Amino acid sequence: MQRKGNLFVLSGPSGAGKGTLVKRVLERVPDAWLSVSDTTRSPREGEIDGVHYFFVDDAEFDQLVETGGFLEWARVHENRYGTPRARVEEHMAKGGQVLLEIDVQGGFQIREQIPEAHLVFIEPPSLEVLESRLRGRGTDSEESIAVRMKNARVELSHKMEYDKQFVNDDLEACTDELVAYIESQAKMCEE
Repeated sequence: MQRKGNLFVLSGPSGAGKGTLVKRVLERVPDAWLSVSDTTRSPREGEIDGVHYFFVDDAEFDQLVETGGFLEWARVHENRYGTPRARVEEHMAKGGQVLLEIDVQGGFQIREQIPEAHLVFIEPPSLEVLESRLRGRGTDSEESIAVRMKNARVELSHKMEYDKQFVNDDLEACTDELVAYIESQAKMCEE
């Protein structure tokens, strides 16, 4: 019996652990699939087209915008990023549990396009822990950390507009809770 596909939008501040949780869900939910965004930016060293992003030019991106090819899209600095509608819908039609790791604004755009999408907010135990995690990465400047902390406060102000909230204070427990939520939604939709 094939499960009906679902779309799970995971949002939360940078440093909340979304990427780590997504990797763990992909290991534990056999029909889970992570959507890969299209972008107009150039690949960074080590990035692979179709794995990290689908790298497209401005003309191709414009065409996808005009034809409704994105569930959501945004301009970030000089580049654009979008969630490709066809690939997401294809995986859902095959019974996949599709995961999107996007920001809050993108999450709200997805809800407009696919009202039955499950919006999941991943939050840190506290802003202090979040700042500590960002500093612990060793990849961000002081200016970048300040911007990320400011953005975190804005994102956290929207968490109750999401269907489900998980505090990532214990990675194992948070993974278990997220997997259980995904599985419960998939079971509810079995045909």
